[in-house]
Formats: sequence, C-alpha cells, structure tokens
Amino acid sequence: MSGNSRGDRFRVTTFGESHGGGVGVVIDGCPAGVPFPLAEIAAQLARRRPGQSHLSTQRKEDDLPELLSGVCPETGATLGTPITLVVRNKDARSAHYKDMANLYRPSHADYTYEARFGLRAPSGGGRASARETVGRVAAGALAQTLLRRAHGVEIVAWVDQVGDVYAADVDEAAITSEAVDAHAVRCPDIAAATEMEATIVAARAAGDSVGGSIRCVARGVPPGWGAPVFDKITADLAGALMSLPATRGVEFGEGFAATTMRGSAHNDAFTTSDGAIVTATNRSGGVQGGITTGAPLRMRVGFKPVATIFKPQQTVTNTGEEVTFQPAKGRHDPCVLPRAVPMVEAMVALVLADHMLRALGARDSDLGSSS
Repeated sequence: MSGNSRGDRFRVTTFGESHGGGVGVVIDGCPAGVPFPLAEIAAQLARRRPGQSHLSTQRKEDDLPELLSGVCPETGATLGTPITLVVRNKDARSAHYKDMANLYRPSHADYTYEARFGLRAPSGGGRASARETVGRVAAGALAQTLLRRAHGVEIVAWVDQVGDVYAADVDEAAITSEAVDAHAVRCPDIAAATEMEATIVAARAAGDSVGGSIRCVARGVPPGWGAPVFDKITADLAGALMSLPATRGVEFGEGFAATTMRGSAHNDAFTTSDGAIVTATNRSGGVQGGITTGAPLRMRVGFKPVATIFKPQQTVTNTGEEVTFQPAKGRHDPCVLPRAVPMVEAMVALVLADHMLRALGARDSDLGSSS
C-alpha cells in the first residue's frame, strides 16, 4: 500500500492501526552519531497521548516509545541505519464498534477506505484513526533535535481558535512551548483559553464536537531551503500538514487576508541588519519563491469538528439500507485542537529536516557527534 511514507533525505514510514497491536514509525536517513533523544520523544508523545485531560478522549494509553533498531546500545547514538520505534496499544475496546461494522459513519473514512481497498478495519477507524500520528510525533521529535543541533531552529505551535473564540495576538518571536502548555487547551492567551475550554466542554455535553485552528512558527530557519518548482517549501509543508486527520486548510504569512491587500501593502522590503540581508516585515511568512528567506516561518492550520458525535445521524449500511445511527459507546475527542499541537510541530519539523539535508547535502558527521 502506498501513501505511508514521506520525505526524500529524511524519510519516515508510519505503521499500525488504532486497535492493532501497536503503532510506530521507521525513520530512514537520520545521520549517524546523533545522541538519540528518547526522553524528548517520550515528552512529545505525552503531549499527544489520549486521556491527558478532561478535554480529550478518555482512552488510557501510556504511549511509551519502544526502540527496536537504529541506535547503538553502548553509546546511545544513531547508527545511520533505519530507526524503528513502536508504541503498544493497551486500551483498545473494539467491542464499542460491534454495531458499526456494517454501516458508514458520516464524515468518517469508513466508506472511502472500503471503496479504495474493498475492506476496512471497523474498530477504531483502523489506519484512518488519529492514533496513526503517534509515529509522526515520534519522528518529529527526532527531526526537531537535528534542527536545533544544526541551526538552533525552534518550532512552536499553539491553539489560535476554537469555534468562534480566538486568541489575542501572540508574540511569535517570544512564544514558548511552556507558555502553550500552561493551559490544557494549549492556547497561551489564558483568558481566551478559558473561553475555549468552556466551548469544548459545552460541545461534549451536547454530544457534539467543535473545530478551530492552530498557528505555528518556526524560528531560526536559514535562507535557501526549498526548491523550485514542485518542491517549494510551502508546497511540502502544506502537503504534510494537510495529511493530518481533520485538517481543512493551511495558510502561510498573511494567508487569505493577503487577497484583500495591495502589493504595496503586502510586499516585504529588503534591508540589512548586522550585515545580514533581512526583510523589514514578514507578511510572506518567511518564504518567497518557495524558498526560505531566513525570517520565521509563519503558518496556520484549520481543523474541522471531529466526525464522531453522539447525536442521531442518517446514514446507510454496506447493503444500502437507510438507518439512523447514534453511537451508544465510544471515547472520542470533542475537539482535536489541544492534542493536534504536537502533531503540527512534528509535521513542520519533518519537512524542515528533510529540506535541511537536501539543501546542505549533509554528511553524517555534519549533524552527528562532531557537532
């Protein structure tokens, strides 16, 4: 089956289903000699895992990464060979899906997977479940380590909107993960986060769900990453971010607001600072011509409401019989946004690490123990 791998120089392949034995990732192309950041990977997985707060699904998974290959047991450094990480599934409750095996849940991947492959894994959504993103987040944590070591790149994402509640302006030059994680919603504007929390709680109480958006900034990215014409950095980032479950749109810089601006208002003028060429503004979001300018990358990702709700809905069975469908059991996020923050950071890191290695033609020693 194609479509499970991403990247050229830094290539990741995820595997596993929501209710299978486990989920994980194979990472190929990581340079040798890099101290393997198992603690950082575990920390990022903890930010993504279910059951972490009253705002998420109450499925209980430890999500502790198990390293199978690619790291020297004696030194703890990468070997330059494929790295395999797995997280075992421990709290799958497939019986909750018994009554859904023969019908197509509205806005899920049930029908489309069956149309594509002739069958599907009904329990937990199988491969279409957001549980698949465990492997992405694990690989993304390693990619962030490479980016920090080589260039001091920092990637921070935060919840910008839930429903009709928006965060106030956030200082993208100073925002930290600690500020983001200070509230369960993962919005650094605490007043807005409190309103967002109430919106999520109200949606859950009504058996419904709610969407929103996440902003992300990548600071310290040097100029010159990306490639014409089809491998623009924005094209790769958009593709990576849109591959996340429930995504509906990606903006860079001023995004769709730029459609209402004049060129004279949107253009980023060049100037110098401490002898370096920089842009006076950053309305283009750190990318021009599909290649990074050296200014921070700025992006926003929109997420739809979670498809699983607990209200009656009209659908059909796999024999075409019309039925009314209402789940009696199940554990689902009423809003994907808080747990999607580390997913967004991971996908940005994976694309940037891949383009870093492409742009620099890095040898193993460039990012390994000699750094």
